[in-house]
Amino acid sequence: MKNWIISGDVLEVADGDTRILASADQVYASIIDQNPVWDDLLPGKIGDAASLTFSRYPVDLAVVLSADPDENQPRLTFEAQTQSGQQFPLTWKAVQLGHVVHQGTWYRSFAGATDAIVALLEKAGMDVSDSKSHTLRGYLELKKIAIADELVIDRLSVDTLRQLPFQHASGSRPKSIEATLYPYQIQGWHWLRYVMQNQLGGLLADEMGLGKTLQIISAISDTSDEKGAAGALVIAPGSLLENWIREIMKFCPRLKALKHHGTMRTGTPIDLKEFDVVITSYETASRDLSLLKMIEWNVVILDEAQQIRNPKARRTKAIKEMKRKVSLAVTGTPVENRLIDLWSIMDFVVPGYLGDLKAFENQYTEDLGAAATLEPLVSPLMLRRKVADVAEDLPDRIDIPEILELSEEEAMAYEDVRKEILEQYGPSAALVSLTKLRQFCAHPVILDQDISYWEHLKFSKYIRLKELLTEIFSRHEKALVFTSYTAMADLIEGIALDDPNAMAATLDGRLNIEGRQPLIDRFTDHKGPAVLVLNPRAGGAGLNITAANHVIHYNPEWNPALEDQASARAYRRGQERPVTVRRLIFSGTVEEVIDERLSRKRELTDAAIVGVEGKKEDYADIVAALERSPLSKR
Repeated sequence: MKNWIISGDVLEVADGDTRILASADQVYASIIDQNPVWDDLLPGKIGDAASLTFSRYPVDLAVVLSADPDENQPRLTFEAQTQSGQQFPLTWKAVQLGHVVHQGTWYRSFAGATDAIVALLEKAGMDVSDSKSHTLRGYLELKKIAIADELVIDRLSVDTLRQLPFQHASGSRPKSIEATLYPYQIQGWHWLRYVMQNQLGGLLADEMGLGKTLQIISAISDTSDEKGAAGALVIAPGSLLENWIREIMKFCPRLKALKHHGTMRTGTPIDLKEFDVVITSYETASRDLSLLKMIEWNVVILDEAQQIRNPKARRTKAIKEMKRKVSLAVTGTPVENRLIDLWSIMDFVVPGYLGDLKAFENQYTEDLGAAATLEPLVSPLMLRRKVADVAEDLPDRIDIPEILELSEEEAMAYEDVRKEILEQYGPSAALVSLTKLRQFCAHPVILDQDISYWEHLKFSKYIRLKELLTEIFSRHEKALVFTSYTAMADLIEGIALDDPNAMAATLDGRLNIEGRQPLIDRFTDHKGPAVLVLNPRAGGAGLNITAANHVIHYNPEWNPALEDQASARAYRRGQERPVTVRRLIFSGTVEEVIDERLSRKRELTDAAIVGVEGKKEDYADIVAALERSPLSKR
């Protein structure tokens, strides 16, 4: 004689030692309608069914994605929700059978709900009977499908997926990294490692000043020893290649890094495979696409990834053709103007994840509602921390020397000026002889007033400054930019013209003493982004400008005390946020020698050594500056 038994959270039919699975329809027919669908099964409530209450109201089914701290993997579970709002977990068996027993009550699912969830999982390529098939890619595909499915949209959440990589042991640190990472950088490293291990992709979108490059190098250092790894390809703006090389040498010198750039670069893929990290520019990557495509890279990393925000640009299309196992994008401004910017970057990170461009444009209009709908899709693949979020981890002041590189045409023009000075001054060189070289590094337009407006926009350092100010303005923050040259100050002030909400002003010798404090007051009171351009001498003493939390030294000063005094305008009592101090320095130029000089003198000052301003040492620095050539490293 067959009987009803409760097995876990479902009703089954027992036939001796045999168990028969019963669907919701079979339970309903046999017990409620008293029309058994099996022989030898008595109608109505018998066996364990006799103790149950049978609800007339079905439960909602929900797919729930959460973090599994033990396995450090995403976990797929199911829940039921009653008409009264009570929620409780379901087994996969209960989902399949379409009914559940909970606290003495039997419930069935809405008609068609079970089939819909099973179809959803199958469409996402997920098999709940095999935990090994639960990849991050499968979960993301499930998330994408569910966004348009009202059945599960309200209960589907993958926000906790971003926390998964953070479950590592507290003492875990990246190997071979010669630096102390802040806690949020450790989290970033875990997250990057996680998406790389899943061979998926990620967008590191931390705000500027939070050390995105160090986090990337930490992740690369872990994978460089893995078997079969073909190395990392870093694609960055041409002016930042030297900075990447130096950061790798500083933080992880064991990594073999190559700058693939310039006329002497290799044309053979086997040469590139000898290195752990190959660093190249967007222009060179586009030009050498056929070469770089011969290698399947372990990871391709895009620095300043907003460079591919235009999906129709030739550069963007070329970059996306790179063969890679993992795609990482790095940018502090994932959306500069339009949601399409984000689509283009994400199409590199996980190709096809947001659909094709035409479908995306039709689905997501340029408004806040569309952005809110898009956010839950993108958030599991994007790690973005703001300075305010991690301020407790940070020191009051963050110093960032940013080493830039002249383009080939700029380097040749610099070399012409250097040779002209050497021929003119020779061994009798004095500090004044460096003026033209320093002015060139600020902007060639200072030397050649005939340079057109459009040409001056193309200069490497000017472009980099504009990128920095664009990100600062996007956060509605304020910056102080120091330059010694009035012509340069006017050009810098012009950058703000692109932002109708931004204020820009200049404080230098052209403004009388009485007008300076009122200008600072206007800068402080302005409700929105702003840049104040200052001459380090005019703005270096007696002024308190704590409204700005960014300081940029556009061209380094020969006297370290002058530069330090200028930085202190923002970094002083009354400043409530961490202050980021950047110094833009061209490698292989007079600026590099000045930077080396400043570092040396600061070390002497810190050691309390008196008398470091010797004329003999100054002359040696002048000679070194005249001998330094940007072409020597090419």
